[in-house]
Amino acid sequence: MLRHTFCHLSGVGESVERRLWARGLTTWDAALAAAGHRLSADDLRASAGQYERGNPAWFAGLLPSSQLWRLFADFRDRCAYLDIETTGMGPSAHVTAIAVYDGHAVRTYVHGRNLDDFAADVAGYRLLVTYNGKSFDLPFLERDMGCRLTQAHIDLRYVLASLGYRGGLKGCERQLGVGRPGMEDLDGFAAVLLWQDFRRRGDAGALETLLAYNAQDVLNLEALMVEAYNRKLSGLRGAPFAADYRLPAPRLPANPFRPDPEAVRRVVGLRQRFTYTRG
Repeated sequence: MLRHTFCHLSGVGESVERRLWARGLTTWDAALAAAGHRLSADDLRASAGQYERGNPAWFAGLLPSSQLWRLFADFRDRCAYLDIETTGMGPSAHVTAIAVYDGHAVRTYVHGRNLDDFAADVAGYRLLVTYNGKSFDLPFLERDMGCRLTQAHIDLRYVLASLGYRGGLKGCERQLGVGRPGMEDLDGFAAVLLWQDFRRRGDAGALETLLAYNAQDVLNLEALMVEAYNRKLSGLRGAPFAADYRLPAPRLPANPFRPDPEAVRRVVGLRQRFTYTRG
């Protein structure tokens, strides 16, 4: 899909891009071979060169934020789905767990264990996919761990919102039929309570449940990203090639962690009592 994209070039918006496609200029090579347009040959060659070097960050720096979804299919094999859990939102809050999924395996990082391994491991990926990572996960990682992630980044919150899906990650999952078995009643606040439960009681079940919740976030991000990509592709006006780039739904692998039913019941009860007290 990316090789058909022109809206990262100076002076080219979506309407100009559609006119280029209508003239048969559907790739950078086709534009380089043609005359009668104002596209810069240097820019077209630079696009081809950066693509061959596998550098999605170059395109991410030039594409409008509404078009970053176009990076996904071309760099999916170098993509990581990322999600963090924390002790809260305040200035003293810290990261408790991080999950990274690359379409094959889930890696987890836990505060007090292997959190320091995260920065070196994630550096091997060229593209990151998050939900609300632009506002939360990435700034939090930089503030708390000094880990500044400079890869190309697709924040699904904005892609899904442009398709009419809002209500947080769990709300989008429900609207699109993506499940999280055994963890339907858990949310971000419950994840905070699970960490507190683990630290206070030393309960292995609470930590296992937190890691299961965190891992399910990144596993579901792939399903949501593919669905969003296909829907954006279907809505791309004037693109004669769009059907050729549709992606099959991914097979959702098993979560490597299992939520502990007792830990789930305990934190859901705590959350309900907290909500009632605050109300």
